[in-house]
Amino acid sequence: MQIEPVKKRRSRRRRLRRDGEVFRGTHIWPNLFTTGNLFSGFFGIVKAIGGNFELAAIAVLASCLFDILDGKVARMTGGTSRFGVEYDSLADLVAFGVAPGLLIYLLALKPYGRIGWLAAFVYMACGALRLARFNVQVETTNKKFFVGLPIPGGATMIATTVLFLRYREIAVHGPVIGPVLLVATFLLGSFMISTMPYNSFKDFEFIKARPSFVVFGVILLVSVIAVDPPLMLFIILSLYTLSGPVRWVAWKIGGKDKKVGSTEPEAAQSPPENVTEERRPLV
Repeated sequence: MQIEPVKKRRSRRRRLRRDGEVFRGTHIWPNLFTTGNLFSGFFGIVKAIGGNFELAAIAVLASCLFDILDGKVARMTGGTSRFGVEYDSLADLVAFGVAPGLLIYLLALKPYGRIGWLAAFVYMACGALRLARFNVQVETTNKKFFVGLPIPGGATMIATTVLFLRYREIAVHGPVIGPVLLVATFLLGSFMISTMPYNSFKDFEFIKARPSFVVFGVILLVSVIAVDPPLMLFIILSLYTLSGPVRWVAWKIGGKDKKVGSTEPEAAQSPPENVTEERRPLV
């Protein structure tokens, strides 16, 4: 007499799993990595407030690693969900918006008073807008280029700059470095909400066609970074940050002025090939 209710409960569980949303929305592994992303961002905030700017910068870089892994794990385990997308965006805002904004403010912008904290706020607000824009354009953009500087790119640019300045013992409150950092913070925010194209490094056709070349490139990159991590990471991230404006100007001069990922009617009728910021879930 007690077997029947058990069968009903089991069939109900199977029905919920078959519908997909309940099971996938609570998939544990991708969300654990997203939680690691959130934890690293919060840890960076705590350390920045405590004055340990190097450790705060390293925490931001760790958040970037977790952000990469959560999307990969979600796709490998089939755990993608709308819940994961929203949770990931909230974690990204803390780890790549609030944490680096507060870090650069406490390290270099605080002496500038109101304009200093406004620069940090502009960076954080532009990061939030960047995430929101991506979430609504995820189906209309393509895989080859990001539309604007990804928020993890802006965050890692700040983090590597901090590490470079601290390990080189360069004074951040001098007559040159301080104003440069102030202007750079505003620029990073504007780059994130721009339509400048940034390479996403997700050209899977190229990877499949030349796997040995890609592996060699990765080994070479790791070797270069290992020579002097603070300096090399700073140079690499600076080149990537500047690649967007350079490519945008080159396209303008060459007459290729179609916006990447544009939602205008003309672009919607004939979208460029291969443009998306693939996400799980994944700045």
